[in-house]
Amino acid sequence: MLQLPVYLDNNATTPCDPRVLATMLPYFTEIYGNAASRSHPFGWAAEEAVDYAREQVAKLIGADSREMIFTSGATEAVNLAIKGVYDMYAGKGQHIITAVTEHKAVLDTCKHLEKKGAQITWLPVNREGFIDLAALEAAITPQTILISIMYANNETGVIQPIRAISDIARKHGVLFMTDATQAAGKIPVDVNKDGIDLLTLSAHKMYGPKGIGALYVRRRSPRVRLTAQIDGGGHERGIRSGTLNVPGIAGLGKAAEICREEMTADTARIAPMRDRLEKALLKLEQSYVNGSTIHRLPQTTNLSFKYVESEALIMGFNKTIALSTGSACTSASLEPSYVLKALGISDDLAHASLRFGLGRFTTDEQVDYAIRTVTEAVNKLRSTSPVWEMYKDGVDLDTIA
Repeated sequence: MLQLPVYLDNNATTPCDPRVLATMLPYFTEIYGNAASRSHPFGWAAEEAVDYAREQVAKLIGADSREMIFTSGATEAVNLAIKGVYDMYAGKGQHIITAVTEHKAVLDTCKHLEKKGAQITWLPVNREGFIDLAALEAAITPQTILISIMYANNETGVIQPIRAISDIARKHGVLFMTDATQAAGKIPVDVNKDGIDLLTLSAHKMYGPKGIGALYVRRRSPRVRLTAQIDGGGHERGIRSGTLNVPGIAGLGKAAEICREEMTADTARIAPMRDRLEKALLKLEQSYVNGSTIHRLPQTTNLSFKYVESEALIMGFNKTIALSTGSACTSASLEPSYVLKALGISDDLAHASLRFGLGRFTTDEQVDYAIRTVTEAVNKLRSTSPVWEMYKDGVDLDTIA
């Protein structure tokens, strides 16, 4: 039997997998030692759990466990990576290259450094959401110390040409960082094959708990060094001080392990459901997919329904379907999505967009319900819209100022 509400906002966060929760629970009440307490069994057990989780997370992205630094989430990991590189390599230069469609964690960190004297190049994207590789290479100067381009976009699911970007970075001796928060655990990511020097991820995007994430920092070829942004105790090899969140770390490790083992099966089940949802909703007149339909995450689709306000649309079913109009980090804003605007999409169409994020626990029955409900809501809003009526009467609304 279908239970409401239906959750289709897995890009914002995912439910914690019961197997992850079961792994975490003992570290709250039984194995509750501080992982830095190395003088008794409680601390030893906690440290062992952290070491094991570090290996699990490293395996997910093809890294060495010694290259993984635990953080409070991807936002902290992004701040540590970008600010850490900026401070450490200031003697070489202060130029950083990123893209206008990055997550706010990257954009706001770069804007902060810009106020401190950093030179930031903001690369545009094309209609499908990709950066121009020639423009990227042309932007590199002798002062460039970092290129930061996200692996997969959180709003459109578009996957950037990571290996090609890495090749350019390597060619010019520039460090390459990627925010893989949406990609890790959903598609194959390998830091060595992809040529990544720094990578960020978060547990709650892959069926783990909130409040825990990780930063990959390459140890060799090249060895990446960072200036710590949090001091006090020298935890995580002096890069990130603070008492380790052992339950969260154990949960992240288990979540990473499950994703690594079940990624292929999850994709084989989720992608067809996403495609069926998308195909059905595109039958609605004047409906469009935003971003590439080829190089994107298997669980994501971003759709615009022309002549309909997405906020009004969501209000029609927000008690029965959980959806968003864009990033959860900007959901309080009344402005149209900056990601969609960067793709060249008009304000009106950007305001008429919905992001669908399917997940491990999404069912065919839920997808069927979403198709029916969203279709009915769009048709209902359009039936009372004078603008829609003008369109149906043959008025070319795009030519009206």
